[in-house]
Amino acid sequence: MLYYEIIEGKKPDSVALVFRDRSTTYKQLAEKVDKWAGILQSKGVKKGDKVGLFSKNCDYFIIAYFAIIKAGGIVVPFNFQLAPKEVAYIVKDTGMKLMLVRENMELGGALADIGIDWPLAQCSFEAMEKETVAKYKKVAMQENDCCAIIYTSGTTGKPKGAMLSHRNLVANTESSQKVIGCTPNDRNVTILPMYHAFAWTVSVSIYLMGGGMNVILENFVPSEAIQLLVKHRVTTFVGVPAMLALLIKGVPTEVMTGLRHVITGGAPLPRAVIDAFKEKFGVYPQEGYGLSEASPVCAVNPTDIVKAGSIGINLPDVKLKLVNEKGQDVTKDSEVGELCVQGENVMLGYLNQPEETAKTIRNGWLHTGDMAYRDKDGYYFIVDRLKDLIISAGENIYPREIEEELMLHPDVAEASVVGVPDKLRGQCACAYIVLKPGSQMDKRGMRKYLLGRIATYKVPRECVFVESLPKNNTGKILKKSLRERAMVDLNLKQGL
Repeated sequence: MLYYEIIEGKKPDSVALVFRDRSTTYKQLAEKVDKWAGILQSKGVKKGDKVGLFSKNCDYFIIAYFAIIKAGGIVVPFNFQLAPKEVAYIVKDTGMKLMLVRENMELGGALADIGIDWPLAQCSFEAMEKETVAKYKKVAMQENDCCAIIYTSGTTGKPKGAMLSHRNLVANTESSQKVIGCTPNDRNVTILPMYHAFAWTVSVSIYLMGGGMNVILENFVPSEAIQLLVKHRVTTFVGVPAMLALLIKGVPTEVMTGLRHVITGGAPLPRAVIDAFKEKFGVYPQEGYGLSEASPVCAVNPTDIVKAGSIGINLPDVKLKLVNEKGQDVTKDSEVGELCVQGENVMLGYLNQPEETAKTIRNGWLHTGDMAYRDKDGYYFIVDRLKDLIISAGENIYPREIEEELMLHPDVAEASVVGVPDKLRGQCACAYIVLKPGSQMDKRGMRKYLLGRIATYKVPRECVFVESLPKNNTGKILKKSLRERAMVDLNLKQGL
């Protein structure tokens, strides 16, 4: 199956999408996708061309996503929070032909700064809607053709484009659908940003495959989210743990009586939240695990037996295993090893990075870089991250990327970034900085410097200025010591 075919064959008059006061039936969705695909072809989009998609959540985001793929293009969804320089890097890395945007954006300066001498063609959603109908011409495609490139933050400071095929996306949607079992009677509110692989598969794709209704929220505003949940009496919900705590406080029990599934990820799910949610709504939140390179879902807690702190068991049709530092399989319960993934959901590779691809996919297994153990019941528990990954409100933040920007500042002698607990976001970044002699830089000035150079959500919430950083005898910065110090310096508690 080609990925765009998941929206076909549904009840034509059933509502597929709701955004603000605008509803779209499955028949209208299919017609709009064909129309937009034809328009893209008339603009020169051919098989294999990369087409960017830059927008906050809306119904047109979904139409554009499928239209790009159906036209033969490869969709490149952008995190709309990225700074212009970060957007420009992806444009250059992909050799992008066109960008579909909700509103036209100014990228000329950023493109010139990194040596791009071609104007990037942009077309707004509004302009696409006003275009005259251009007849769609079917494109010959195979299941293993790339249809999406999802950029992930890299440990070297440069993002990597995970190339996902039609089969990757279809397989992961089918596997996730086996767990959630979406039907035409299901109603979901998409709150998480759709450019994110987790939201796209678990909060969008499976509902389109199952013929359900998706109510779209542009931004996560708690009061608006609660209003939509109440109005549409949702049957499933996908969000990060902090959102579940808000539901417990703000949503009446009686309006969620039809709730069947609650899927969460992006941060550890506290036992207290699991129990409180179950007590109020009668459903256990199911924590899962995934990564963009795996389309992205790999594991989830079963509906009936949820274990706090666990990412659950492997998704149907997805294999998981643990390996030690020698690459040997870990077979003992509770023994820690690197989590590896195998299945039709595993990416084709990284765009323009064959060496990184070879490091990540070895002997048919995707090496996640996450350390985990498995209990006697087959549940997996993440215990550490080889890449020092910080997960803030479901967004991946790699310290190295922030550190490199900090070291470009003329007043900074050394810098190290670690993750610390955050009550709302799960984690946030904290920077420890050694200034050069005579510098008068302060926290406010450092944050101002970083804004515009990296995405806002990556900017450290805290900047601590110190005389030196803790190091071992080889000069390596001891991040564990910094994390422990941050808990004291910032007066934080584990599990906040």
